[in-house]
Amino acid sequence: MRILYINHYAGSPQHGMEFRPYYLAREWVKAGHEVQIVAADYSHLRQHNPQLDSNYADQDIDGIRYTWCRTPRYEGNGLKRVINIFRFLGRVMGLSGRYLKSWRPDVVIASSTYPLDTVPAAFIAGKTGARLVYEVHDLWPLTPVEVGGMSPRHPFIRLLQWAENFGYRKADTVVSMLPCARDYMMAHGMAAEKYRVIPNGVDVAEWQGASEALPAQHREALAALRAQKRFIVGYAGGHGLANALDFLLDAATQLGDAPVSVVLVGDGPDKAALQARAQQLGLGQLQFLPAIAKRAVPAFLAECDALFIGWRKLPIYRFGINPNKLFDYMMAGKPVIHSVEAGNDIVAEAGAGISVAAEDAAAIAGALRRMAALTPNARGRMGAAGKAFVLAHHDYAVLARRFLQGL
Repeated sequence: MRILYINHYAGSPQHGMEFRPYYLAREWVKAGHEVQIVAADYSHLRQHNPQLDSNYADQDIDGIRYTWCRTPRYEGNGLKRVINIFRFLGRVMGLSGRYLKSWRPDVVIASSTYPLDTVPAAFIAGKTGARLVYEVHDLWPLTPVEVGGMSPRHPFIRLLQWAENFGYRKADTVVSMLPCARDYMMAHGMAAEKYRVIPNGVDVAEWQGASEALPAQHREALAALRAQKRFIVGYAGGHGLANALDFLLDAATQLGDAPVSVVLVGDGPDKAALQARAQQLGLGQLQFLPAIAKRAVPAFLAECDALFIGWRKLPIYRFGINPNKLFDYMMAGKPVIHSVEAGNDIVAEAGAGISVAAEDAAAIAGALRRMAALTPNARGRMGAAGKAFVLAHHDYAVLARRFLQGL
């Protein structure tokens, strides 16, 4: 089978996020399929963007043919990002002759975060007789409206809404990463039988391979806490508003003399403010450590007794959440403290830890104390349940097979 995967922000191990298109495509290549990914050369998500001397460049990465499309740089979510989007869409249309003549796909996947790529994807699928798949990451334009505060009457939002509805009507299959979005999608034109949930996942082989050692600073900090017989709660990831770490700080103020230490590893726009606030509050039980390489994350998680992930209380989460960080936590076999209000709760479903309300510092503090009071065997059972759940439901080898079934 020939699979054309259109994803504006697709990444790879060489370039950085986002990884889902790479992991799925790699599994399809292993199964004998031909896969071509079309992506923009500039994405705000990647650590390293490809450098192009012309409008297009092809690159082979682990048997996947990437076609990079030259687009202008941008910062933030203003006009320059919109220009970047439309330039990419134009480049995809410019490639359509290749797919109509020399490499005719059997499946075309429209997978950019925004829904406008459904239009060139539908054009290529219609001309080649390929099946059209609309893969939905976030609900656009609902996310820019509810989270970003944009007006539903804004011309760009109206255009996005038209494109989303077009995708639901036109696609043969709608693959949703959000497990609770079926009714919303049906209200916007999707037939019920089109709906498939294929969540995010984890590369199990990557986890089972040799991990990178922790930097000396991190090893020494964790060893010192161990020597003091502290219960270590870890956090690995971005230090941004969406991660609700300010409520974790508030929770720490309520721990009293409980022998619990929280170690936060990562970087982000709010890290300096969080550090300043922790110092102001006198939170000696919190430590902020620098970001580490992706391959060193398993080594950090292994040194923790439990792990924390938190969410803002946002209405958009009613359609479900799909956090890659959580799958890493569960693969580490560690119990999870989950502060959440959403349409689904993977931690509760798997029996992998303690779930409490979002934006509730008292509840988070209570969960920290309860987790520390459990026996190592009880925490071990939670961690084992989480890992088993990920292996059964979120291994990319499993997800890739499920994606193609019935297409």
